[in-house]
Amino acid sequence: MFIFVVMKYSFMQELIVKIKEQEKIANQLEVNLSDRKQLLDKVSAFANQFIEELPNSTSFTATTKASDKLAIKTPISIEALIKLYQSEVIDTGIKAASGGHVGYIPGGGIYTAALGDFLAAISNEYAGVFYASPGAVTIENEVINWLKDVFSFPKTAVGNLASGGSISNLIALAAARDKHQIKNEKITKSVVYLSAQVHHCIQKALKIIGLEDVIIRYIDLDENHKINTAILEQLIKTDKSNGLRPFLVIASAGTTDTGAIDPLAEIGNIAHQHNLWFHVDAAYGGFFVMTSKKHLFEGMETADSLVVDPHKGMFLPYGLGAVLVKDKEALLHSNLYTANYMQDAMGDELTNSPANVSPELTKHFRGLRLWLPLQLHGVKPFIACLEEKLLLTTYFREQLVEQGFEVGPEPDLSVSYFWYPAKENANEFNKKLMEHIHQDGSVFLSSTVVNEKFVIRMAILSFRTKFATIDKALAMIKRSLEKTKQELGK
Repeated sequence: MFIFVVMKYSFMQELIVKIKEQEKIANQLEVNLSDRKQLLDKVSAFANQFIEELPNSTSFTATTKASDKLAIKTPISIEALIKLYQSEVIDTGIKAASGGHVGYIPGGGIYTAALGDFLAAISNEYAGVFYASPGAVTIENEVINWLKDVFSFPKTAVGNLASGGSISNLIALAAARDKHQIKNEKITKSVVYLSAQVHHCIQKALKIIGLEDVIIRYIDLDENHKINTAILEQLIKTDKSNGLRPFLVIASAGTTDTGAIDPLAEIGNIAHQHNLWFHVDAAYGGFFVMTSKKHLFEGMETADSLVVDPHKGMFLPYGLGAVLVKDKEALLHSNLYTANYMQDAMGDELTNSPANVSPELTKHFRGLRLWLPLQLHGVKPFIACLEEKLLLTTYFREQLVEQGFEVGPEPDLSVSYFWYPAKENANEFNKKLMEHIHQDGSVFLSSTVVNEKFVIRMAILSFRTKFATIDKALAMIKRSLEKTKQELGK
C-alpha cells in the first residue's frame, strides 16, 4: 500500500510538471496588456495609412501567379507580417476597398463595421443559439426585424444572416423545395422558372440541395433584359397541361450583368395564381428600395422569400448576406435537427436561434457588423450614399456618350454597360480596349457579353466611389481608347 501511494504521488508530480511545461508554452496565446497595445497600435497605424492612401492608389494590379512568400513560416514579427500583407495581398488583384472598384459589384468595407467585427471576434460570442448568447442572438434578430421593416415583410417572417447571397439563396430554395415536397420521383417532373441573367449561385444552390435534375425554364427577356411575363405565364400553363409540376419562379431585383429589376408585381401575381413559390434575389439591388427608385420594387413584398446582401447595398465588408422567408414551418423543416447534448437549449423559441433556420451550427456573430454602424450613423447616410451612386451612374453614361461610346439601356440602378462602336470587329476592338484598361488599373472595370456583344461593364456601389473617381475612370478610358486605336490602326 505504501509503495502504491509513493508511486501515485510520483506520477502526479511528474504529471503536474508536464502540465506546467505545456502551460508555459501555451500561454503565448494569451497576449499581455502591454503587447496587446503594441500590436493594436501597429495594426491601427497600418489601417489608417491604408485608408488615407486609397484615393491615390491603383484599383487593380494583374497577377497571374500565387506568391510563394505567403507560405506559413513561423514565428514572424507583426511588422514583417504587415509588410508581407501589403506587398502580397493589398498590392495584387482588385483593391476591393477602393472607390475605384467599379467592375464587379463591390463589397464596401465601412470602418465602423470593422469595429463591430473586432468586438465580435474579441468577445467570441456564439451567435447560433439563444441559450448560449441571448444578447448576441437578439442583436442578430433585431437586424432581421429591421430588414423586415425595410422590405415590408410581415413580422411573422423568419430570417437569417448568412455569409452572402449564395448561402442565403440556398436557404430560401431549400425551403421552397420542402414546402412543395419536391423529392424522389417528383424531381424530374418539377419545373423552376428563371431569367438567363439570374446570378449563377441559383443554379449552384439547386444542385447542392438535390435538385440538379429539375426542369429549368429560362424565360425570354424583353429589350431591357427583364423577364417577359406573358411568356412566363404561358410556359407555366403549358407545363401544367403536360403533367409537369411547376413550383418555383425566381425574379431578380438587380441582375449582375445589367442591373435590371424584373417586373416583380406581375411575376408575383402569376406565381401565386398558379401556386408557385415566388423568390426574389435582391442581393445587389434590394437596398435601393430606400431611395427614389422605390417604385421599381413594387411587388417585392409579395415574395415568399427574399435575399439581400448588406455587404453590397449597406457597404459592409464581405461576409454578410440575409434571407427572409414567410413560411416558418418550411424553413424549420429544411434546417431543424436536434441532438442530446443540446437539450439544455431546447426550451427556447425555435426560430429565435439562427442555428435552427440555416445549415450553420457554428456561426460567426455577423449581426454586429450591421447593428453597430446603424446605431452609430443612423440610416440617412446609407440612403444618401445609394442616391449618390444612382446620380454617378447617370453622369458616367452621359460622359461616355460624349467620348463616342454607345451605352446599354437606361439602367434601373447603378449597373450599366458600354462599348466603342468600331466599324469592323467591334468585339475584338473592345476586348483589346478592356486589356488596356486593366493594364492601366487606375480604376477597375469588368466585361460581359450581352446578346453576343462584348461590352464593358460598370458597377457603381462602393461607398468610396465619388465624383472624382468617375472623372478618373473617364480619363483612364480615354487613354486606353487612344492606345487601342493606335495598336489596331483604327
